Amino acid sequence: MSEVEHVVVIGGGVAGAATAYYLSVAGVRVTIVEREGIGSQASAWSAGGLNPLQGIERPILPFALESFRLHLALWPELERLTGQSLGARRISMAYVATDNDSASELLELRDEFEDARSDGFSAQWLEPAEFLTLEPRLSPKIAGALLTYGNGVLDSQRLTVLLAEAAQKQGATVMEGEVTGIKLADGRVTGVEVDGIAVACDTAVVTLGPWTGAAEKWLGVPLPVEPLKGEILRMTQSGSPLRSDVVAPGISLFGREDGQIWLASTKQHAGFDKEPSEWGYHTLYDAALALMPSIAEASLLQHTACLRPITPDDLPIVGKVPGRTGAYVGSGGGPKGILLAPGMGKALADLITTGQTSLSIKACDPARFAQVAS
Repeated sequence: MSEVEHVVVIGGGVAGAATAYYLSVAGVRVTIVEREGIGSQASAWSAGGLNPLQGIERPILPFALESFRLHLALWPELERLTGQSLGARRISMAYVATDNDSASELLELRDEFEDARSDGFSAQWLEPAEFLTLEPRLSPKIAGALLTYGNGVLDSQRLTVLLAEAAQKQGATVMEGEVTGIKLADGRVTGVEVDGIAVACDTAVVTLGPWTGAAEKWLGVPLPVEPLKGEILRMTQSGSPLRSDVVAPGISLFGREDGQIWLASTKQHAGFDKEPSEWGYHTLYDAALALMPSIAEASLLQHTACLRPITPDDLPIVGKVPGRTGAYVGSGGGPKGILLAPGMGKALADLITTGQTSLSIKACDPARFAQVAS
């Protein structure tokens, strides 16, 4: 049993919910403080794709695969604890090359998938005619495709909610309110202010997503996390569903429940503006139309936007806050936040309860950014 008496997790997104879950599994008393509802921000609007072999910064490639393995173990356990269906599954995904340069890159990615066969991944290269036989709705102006198997997909809001519910089944509590400060005494956490009222604790975990920077003034430590706006178009069209998800330079076509096709996703530095935009709509729609002309027959169901937390070096911040006993942070997962959340939560729980973790988070150390303010 850990010597930690009470952990307050600040923020009820997927990183916070995962941290609370793993802490509760370890028998720690934990409270999640959330001002707008569990999984109500970026965790509610992600495309829900889990792609640990593609689009990952090299220093955290091992961590991404470790976190994916944690996902696979979590799925049946969350359903067992909550009695609810998560609906997560592994899928086929086709990475489409639009020219010879992108084809060469995909052949390198094929090697990554083949090297991960022990984790259930596989890949095969298809020439244009072969792939168009599988998915004839795509434009013939492609240079081929890498058809893969093994990536995952889930409803990210459902994942977040079930993580929080599973934590509560094991003793965690959820408190509604806005954190306005972290109380320190001689550099040690003694409590968290919720709507100006002190809640006693000996450990605080900041999982505020793109709002993580608010904790800089509470802790006197730089936590350079900014929002990256992402938009998705949820479409519906007649005909058969996609045979596999399709990813091409600048656009992704994701098959989702009820035959929907999600067009994803933009990346835009727009501050804290989270309103869907005309720019986002046309960027996604025009790219999708060029890749799959039948999108012209589709109808728009919903246009969503959310803010994903990113750091200056595009690596997450996961670990102990330097110079502040009992203070931890888990943020900055960016577009890979859903994938990395179990790893972030497990690593933080390990550090809090044992002082160390076997997960590969060395590149995510919060101490890499700056010195502690006096």
